[in-house]
Amino acid sequence: MHTPDRYRLIFTHQESGVGVITDEVVVERTDSLGPGGNPVYSDPTGILRAEISTAGEVRMLASGGYQSPMVPTAEPLP
Repeated sequence: MHTPDRYRLIFTHQESGVGVITDEVVVERTDSLGPGGNPVYSDPTGILRAEISTAGEVRMLASGGYQSPMVPTAEPLP
């Protein structure tokens, strides 16, 4: 199965008085593997890192202390 080089991560959260807010970030595959053995993807800053399985399951990886990242949905990009 082909492993995508890029994904769009879509974060959805509730904002008081505004409604549902979505943020999108494009991440690219790195040479690293995550704890589950799947490729690690990163944004250009290296702050946002995610392990994404071939089934599209996302595991956010903390890149610094005191982070508790939300779990987004992942959409492969061509």
